[in-house]
Amino acid sequence: MSDLGVMVLKLGSLFTGLIEIYIWVVIISALLSFVNPDPYNPIVQFLYRVTNPAYSLVRKFMKTNFNGIDLAPLVIIIGLQVVTILLTYIFSVLASLV
Repeated sequence: MSDLGVMVLKLGSLFTGLIEIYIWVVIISALLSFVNPDPYNPIVQFLYRVTNPAYSLVRKFMKTNFNGIDLAPLVIIIGLQVVTILLTYIFSVLASLV
């Protein structure tokens, strides 16, 4: 494999790593919603600012509240896992072509 192919694989692993970090942010934010933390805490504010746009996007297209349980984080995590699998495949094919 050429050096360009290795760089394409590294770029793909960077993207998938960023997606995995965001998945953990969604998980932590969902777990914090069960505890009802201090809304003035800077970490809590950061987590809500980062995840609320994704939550509102999912809620705009589908009903996610069932019996008081919000399933938007689950939908986001499943969607991001699918994106991770697709990106891994695309970058591996691109790396083999280069």
